[in-house]
Amino acid sequence: MALELPSAPKVGMVSLGCPKALVDSERILTRLRADGYSMSPNYQGADVVLVNTCGFLDSAKEESLAAIGEAIAENGRVIVTGCMGNEADVIRARFPDVLAVTGAHQYEAVVDAVHQAAPPELSPYLDLIPQAAADERGIKLTPRHYSYLKISEGCNHACAFCIIPQLRGKLASRRIDAVLREAEKLVASGTRELLVISQDTSAYGVDIGHEPRDFHSHPVRAHMTDLARELGGLRAPDGQRPWVRLHYVYPYPHVDAVIPLMAEGLLTPYLDIPFQHASPSVLRAMKRPANEAKVLDRLRKWREICPDIAIRSSFVVGFPGETEADFQYLLDWLDEAQLDRVGAFRFEPVEGATASFLPDAVPEEVKEERYARIMEKTAAISAAKLAAKVGRVLPVIIDEVGEPDEDGDIGATGRSQADAPEIDGAVYLRQVSGDVVPGSIVEVLIEDADAHDLYGAVLTT
Repeated sequence: MALELPSAPKVGMVSLGCPKALVDSERILTRLRADGYSMSPNYQGADVVLVNTCGFLDSAKEESLAAIGEAIAENGRVIVTGCMGNEADVIRARFPDVLAVTGAHQYEAVVDAVHQAAPPELSPYLDLIPQAAADERGIKLTPRHYSYLKISEGCNHACAFCIIPQLRGKLASRRIDAVLREAEKLVASGTRELLVISQDTSAYGVDIGHEPRDFHSHPVRAHMTDLARELGGLRAPDGQRPWVRLHYVYPYPHVDAVIPLMAEGLLTPYLDIPFQHASPSVLRAMKRPANEAKVLDRLRKWREICPDIAIRSSFVVGFPGETEADFQYLLDWLDEAQLDRVGAFRFEPVEGATASFLPDAVPEEVKEERYARIMEKTAAISAAKLAAKVGRVLPVIIDEVGEPDEDGDIGATGRSQADAPEIDGAVYLRQVSGDVVPGSIVEVLIEDADAHDLYGAVLTT
């Protein structure tokens, strides 16, 4: 008589918020997979559903609450984790039937809650997968060819509009050797683009005194510049250098040291810098550095060293006390800065943030008008910058390949080195060959451009 093996309990996951939360979701699922769980792609097949929430803005909280409500309606057995888990009373008041609520990056608590809700069916015939170490990556929620590499948790800043330190705590950097081992494994398994993320990438290692660790028989400090240099030395199995993209980089002086690495081709020539505003008075009210003039000088120097560097940033409009003069200062600053990629957000009061109690709130209609103006300004800058790339040949990483049309032509979508996934523009390709697949890095002749995207064709050899 054949032995009937127990079926593995299934877990569904809804992951909201930023890439840092996505990495948390990957780690949770990897731990659960090591414990014998399988993953369900839908509500109906899941024994329990995890909702990884975002709690940064009130609008994000509403989205999280809506996702929890949908999961309860569709499945009924729901565990909540993530940033909004810090507001367990709010969640339970709205949804008293949730099984458990845990906070951000509380991996053990989430796994324990799943064990309670849907105990794993342990079997010597099935459970041969070793327990995943805390610093190892397994299940990926991104495409195979790019991966987020989270180097730290939390933040030491006290920005008036932000509650991240309350949600995720003070800066807690990972060991440099653990980060580099993870990066190596990702590249060896097919990652062609590493996206380095944290709340403050420039501050990496400050909390642990930039302690050195041995990596491949040589010491490496837990410091952004050392990390960048080591990541730039990685190679894929085919010998190719992966793209390495730095996100959320505060413009501390030592950031200057990574620009030559971009000029040498070790790093992707791209920096994501959260400027948030340019007016000195608004920056002071935000409790952020007010050195916009020096920043402009540094941008010019960076471009002299690495002409192809792309700078992305985000800005808040309608911050309490922002005058029309402040906003015009920002628009004039953008004219000088000529940033490549810009996102803008209307200020939202956030419970627990000091900015929520500041006087001189900007009326909603004024926020909308300013938002429209900044988007018009940055779209014009972007259009001019992209138009200047027409006729150039650029490396492009392929994200998606389409099906042949009625003429047999195949189109594809990719990104240049100036484009991070999900947040920046795209490169649309025509008539690609059959050997072009997601993750391919190809040389593309740029034939056209609009305000946000490029259009071209793969060069054939």
